[in-house]
Order: sequence, then C-alpha cells, then structure tokens
Amino acid sequence: MEDSLQYIDIHKLRSLLGKNMITDLGDDFFVADIDNYDGNLSQLKYPCRFEGYLAFFCLSGDMKIDIDLNSYKISDNSLVINVPGNIVRVTEFDRSSSNPARFVLVAMSMEFMSSIKLDFGKLFNDSITIFDNPCISLLPNEAKVSYRYLDLVGYIIETKGLEPKAKMLSGLISSIFYFLGHIWMNRISAATESTNSKKSTRSKSTFNQFIKLVTRYHFSERNVAFYADKLLLTPKYLSKVVKTVSGRSAPDWIDSFVILEAKNMLKYSNMTIKGIVFKLHFVNQSVFYKFFKSHTGMTPSEYRNS
Repeated sequence: MEDSLQYIDIHKLRSLLGKNMITDLGDDFFVADIDNYDGNLSQLKYPCRFEGYLAFFCLSGDMKIDIDLNSYKISDNSLVINVPGNIVRVTEFDRSSSNPARFVLVAMSMEFMSSIKLDFGKLFNDSITIFDNPCISLLPNEAKVSYRYLDLVGYIIETKGLEPKAKMLSGLISSIFYFLGHIWMNRISAATESTNSKKSTRSKSTFNQFIKLVTRYHFSERNVAFYADKLLLTPKYLSKVVKTVSGRSAPDWIDSFVILEAKNMLKYSNMTIKGIVFKLHFVNQSVFYKFFKSHTGMTPSEYRNS
C-alpha cells in the first residue's frame, strides 16, 4: 500500500499506456482505445487523483470503477466521467474473464478544458450532478453518436495538414459535452424529481465555486467563514445559498469531504492515525476520533479493520 494517495497527471497516464495505443495532442488531451489490456493501467488499482478530466466509454465487457469510495459496475455502452478532485480506482479488470472489457479512455488536462468555451458546471446543471452521478448507461443510438464523435477526434489528430488541431478539437469537444450533458440531465431528471431548475443561475454558480474551494482547502479549513471570505460573501448568505441549491448545509459538505479523505487514508494507506490527524489539521487524536465516529458510527481503528 502507498503511504498516501497518488496524484497522476496526463503525462504520467500517457506513459503508463504506451504510445502504441494513444491518439494524443501532447500532454493536454488523448484518446486511448484499450482492447488488449496488458497491465499498464495496474497503477489505477490503487486510489489516485487524476489532475484533469477522465471519461471511460465501455464498448463491451465488464469492469468496476470506484469513485470517492462508491463502486460502479461498468458494462456495454456505459459512460463514467471523473472530474478533478475525485478519487478514482479501477477495482476490477479481468482480461481472463469470458467477457473482458474493451473501453475508450479520454483524458483532458484542466488547462485544456479551461481553454474550451464551455461552462462545465452550468452544462451539467450544477456540480452535485457529476459528484453524485458519475456513471450513466447510453442507449444504442446515443453510444453510436458518441463513438462517431471519438472517431472524428482521432481522425483530426492523426491527419496531417489539418490545423490548428487544438482549436478544431476545442469546438468538437464542446459539442460532445453539450450532447452528453443533455443525455446526463435527462437520465437524472427521469430518475428523480429535480428541483434545481427553480434555482437561480447565480446561486448555482456560487455553489459551484464553493465546491471547488472545498475540494482544494478541506484538508485544513473547515470553517464556513473561510469559504465565505474567499467568495466575498457573508457566512450566513453562503450557507443559505448552499442549502437552497443542494439541500445540504455548507458544514455538511465540508465534513463530507474531510470524512472521505479520512476514509481513504485509513483504507488505502499505511499512515498512522496520528499522521492522519496531522494531515487533516485536527487539534489532537481525541477530536479526530469524536469527529469520525459521529459521522460514521465507528472509530477510525474500527473502520480501518472493517
């Protein structure tokens, strides 16, 4: 086991896959069609944070992926999107299986995504959509359109004389995300009654910014006032917006990130509990124990050994 969560950027992931299976645009973007899996992705068996965006398109077969300790069974025509801040782990990929998975892996750096004229948060209604629903199954016609998009992406990258490739891909990927975003929201709306449509765009934007800040600072900052100050808002106003948009309080969101971090360290690292207490900036072990048990019903030691 690793002493701490590993961080993988797009350059590292490209090197793991090997040049022979990648259509890429340097360290900003790549598409890998993974059919004859040879173990190069074995590093993803361990929990890691990918510093960018990942999409897994399962063409056929079965595999399992953990995102933030939630497991998802991936099969024919499934799509999983992993956003920055999530912890991802490929927990099962059996090439000796009678139904081994073949999938397309798409990776984009945060810099490349930011260059695309696309409001990612607005597109998926709000951040909670992807945090809580990273996996959907595509209908056959939807999958067919998605794979044709990917074929066109590969053709643009590999064909000489087509320039500027980055700008061409930017427009195409923007189109892909609008296509997928529409599918995503329809799936979620069909499964649950959505109340988010009544919420203002400004409130959603504030919530998105809050989640981004919590993703970045939850290791050391658990006071709502800190995040309100970053957003130039009062704590009372921020708390009201977060509650209205997500149905959960701001402290609840912060605590959820901290608990997730603690769980991952306990399960996937050899760090001592004292080390975890220090890493998460708790005053002492007693405070950490009380915090962890109040949220999970178990002590850190009980959770580690469960």
